Amino acid sequence: MKGLITTALLSACLLSSNAFSAEYTVGDLVIKDPYARATAPMAPVAGGFMTITNNGKEADKLVGGKVAFSQLVEVHQMSMNDGVMKMSQVDGGLEIPAGETVELKPGGYHLMFIGLMEQLKPEEQRKGTVIFEKAGELEVEYNIVDITKMMEHPSMDHDKMDHSKMNESKMADDMKMDHSKMGSDAKEPAAAE
Repeated sequence: MKGLITTALLSACLLSSNAFSAEYTVGDLVIKDPYARATAPMAPVAGGFMTITNNGKEADKLVGGKVAFSQLVEVHQMSMNDGVMKMSQVDGGLEIPAGETVELKPGGYHLMFIGLMEQLKPEEQRKGTVIFEKAGELEVEYNIVDITKMMEHPSMDHDKMDHSKMNESKMADDMKMDHSKMGSDAKEPAAAE
């Protein structure tokens, strides 16, 4: 339970400190604030996030995307199961129900950029395409953000926080990831040329 609360609080801090604002429309869908985390050199994967609102009368699905900086873009979901964080591909795409908003965020649904061909550096913008089952393709620009800067929330004074009740070993256990289902049916990325 502590792990879920920690993940939820971290996600809220990350999203509320959003310093950029962009909006794109395709059909009845509105895509807001696409971003990706900066990566270390030689990192094999990265995550992409955004908010998608369906103003239509029918559901649609986010089925994937394309970017020049990775070999494959898949829709993934992270979830906690018995204290272990698991990540898996969303089969058939992520449904965007009519009249609702779906948030792709750290610790939940996200785009997974697999087989990165170059480092994503903070404060860059990278073009990409998101693909929907009904609305089709839409070009967007991902802001590349430094996760450590995103955590510097102006209303939070980290030095004044009480950390005495934090159980670091329990937090580490809560954040374990089960990669056993990753790539089991995914294609192996081709070597970068």
